[in-house]
Amino acid sequence: MRKTVIVALVVAVPLLAACTENTRGDDSDSGDARTVAVTSTDEGCELSAVDAPSGTLTFDVTNEGSQVTEFYLLGDDGLRIVGEVENIGPQLSRELVVNAPAGTYVTACKPGMKGDGIRADFTVSKSGDEPAVSADDQQLVDQALQNYQAYVQDQSDQLVAKTEQFVELYESGQDDEARALYPDARVHWERIETVAESFGDLDPMMDAREADLEEGQEWTGWHRIEKDLWPPAAGYTPLTDEARATYAEDLMTNTETLDKRVQKLTYTVDQIANGSRGLLEEVATGKVTGEEEIWSHTDLWDFQANVDGARVAYEGVQPIVEQKDAELATTLTERFAALQTLLDAQKTDTGFTYYDELSQDEVQQLSNAVNALSEPLSQLTAAVLS
Repeated sequence: MRKTVIVALVVAVPLLAACTENTRGDDSDSGDARTVAVTSTDEGCELSAVDAPSGTLTFDVTNEGSQVTEFYLLGDDGLRIVGEVENIGPQLSRELVVNAPAGTYVTACKPGMKGDGIRADFTVSKSGDEPAVSADDQQLVDQALQNYQAYVQDQSDQLVAKTEQFVELYESGQDDEARALYPDARVHWERIETVAESFGDLDPMMDAREADLEEGQEWTGWHRIEKDLWPPAAGYTPLTDEARATYAEDLMTNTETLDKRVQKLTYTVDQIANGSRGLLEEVATGKVTGEEEIWSHTDLWDFQANVDGARVAYEGVQPIVEQKDAELATTLTERFAALQTLLDAQKTDTGFTYYDELSQDEVQQLSNAVNALSEPLSQLTAAVLS
């Protein structure tokens, strides 16, 4: 296995993670120091080890509690998401796979998927196990990294420009124009959502949904403004001009902060591969269910943007995958195309069909296509790292 393609590269941001169903059982006693068993309960988070050598780490996460849980590997600041696996139901197991350099980290189980979680320190020591990278592999890697970095920076630039236009319209009371721009501006966020989410402090301030708020959490960001632009039929008090200005300026400030951070990022190819998988998970957990844009019903704009980002990330590493697993590359290409065909059928002169206008059959077809793509996409990182 030529894991060295990744290890030899400089890591400048937290690594995204692959998550797959655990079919291997508990390997924590097999002598593999890079496999850590995690047992999550309603009140505990037990790890079989609190340190590991650098390289590709596998966390076998089993939920023995009564609530759906999550597991996170965080940076030493406790904010940056290095890797995560979500939606682990009671009595189920999932794997979190990350390629982690030496350093200090924080682990967290989140029973109920809320709060800071049950945390502990975790250490990765330098292993020195870094085989050489072939010239051919390095050329493919360099091209993938260069292309993806340029893509993310461009989307972030466009997000700043569109957000500035949007908040000006919103603050000045031009609601029809703001509503029209809202989904188009958010497209640029959704295309790089997994990158933005790696900054654990900014994401909840910019993209939190009302239904996901924790007790005492202040609601700010895109969806707070969305509700004000598409207010419920009854029982809602519109925001004052002063409140509008506060929320608009807060969104703009956070967007500019995000852009400054994004412009400094560099990537590794497993980040790119896991970013593709992560974006499709965003589709499956929010967009295809209509839970993301509950007031505006512009979910299909977000859906398309997540798919765009996932496809671009995949295509960046596609030459590597074609060398290592040509069958997987063919399957992914075909299933991306099949999903896009369904999305194209929902395009209109102004964008897309609103989610509340979709039939149950259309929603089911989209869901089936997402599921069909998710399974092979979950294998992408392993193929890149092989």
